[in-house]
Amino acid sequence: MARKRKGNPVHGWVVVDKPAGMGSTEVVSLVRRAFEAQKAGHAGTLDPDATGVLAVALGEATKTVPLIAEALKCYRFRVTFGAATSTDDAAGAVLATSALRPSRDDILAALPGFRGQISQVPPQVSAVKVDGERAYDLAREGVQMDLAARPLWVDRLELLDQPDADHADLEMVCGKGGYVRAIARDLGAVLGCLGHVQWLRRSWSGPFRAEDAVTPDALRALAEAGRQDEALLPLEIALGDLPQLQATPEGAVRLRHGNAGRVLGHLPWGEAAWASDQGQALAVGVYRDGELHPNRVFNR
Repeated sequence: MARKRKGNPVHGWVVVDKPAGMGSTEVVSLVRRAFEAQKAGHAGTLDPDATGVLAVALGEATKTVPLIAEALKCYRFRVTFGAATSTDDAAGAVLATSALRPSRDDILAALPGFRGQISQVPPQVSAVKVDGERAYDLAREGVQMDLAARPLWVDRLELLDQPDADHADLEMVCGKGGYVRAIARDLGAVLGCLGHVQWLRRSWSGPFRAEDAVTPDALRALAEAGRQDEALLPLEIALGDLPQLQATPEGAVRLRHGNAGRVLGHLPWGEAAWASDQGQALAVGVYRDGELHPNRVFNR
């Protein structure tokens, strides 16, 4: 007999405006405690010193995390020119310095090389795995790694401001697996002046926006007042990029059991979609000949 999971069967999303100095795992733990939820996970790590949108999934919403992980994300950040650091941000030790500083025209001329499909080598201090271990653990032990370049789609990279010769503020919209710190490092290298990230903020991630987020202190206050559900968004918000199909009564029964079920409407064969019953998501899958073939079923 399966052991019953402790906690409440809460399903949905909580968008937290993560402050600097707080780890992503710490944010997930805070949300889970606030709801006394059985299960929680996040859609995209933020560095401890970074701020902004960290979307936390509860319960069955954790099954939609891969959809949010694949979505575009927007970052605003400041690059400090003239120094390379061990972490590619301001928290690391300075490894080298340069007296050169780029002009605005220099920066604008370099940015097109970082747009579209690019290859990016992750920072030494990152969550990528090397022989089964996290790179940041090996880096703390003083191990220098030859990390392989990874593909990254950069939808947009723009110069917002150049407050002085030492700094530039940029905004980037990118796909899964992007490291802003690597962008700053590589931009500094291309410009010949070295560079690292001074500060970083994620302003949106897929459907989640910073203006709709709750701070950790606000969430704690809501939980103490028993009003934490005010911060809970529906599971379905993560499915907004997929077509919605209404399940027939018989199809709903089959989908709940993980089988292909009849749906109303028509889509191209093999297109990804989600099926609903009275507006509530039943499953995500692919459409084939009038049926949704599920690969994720939501048990609520």
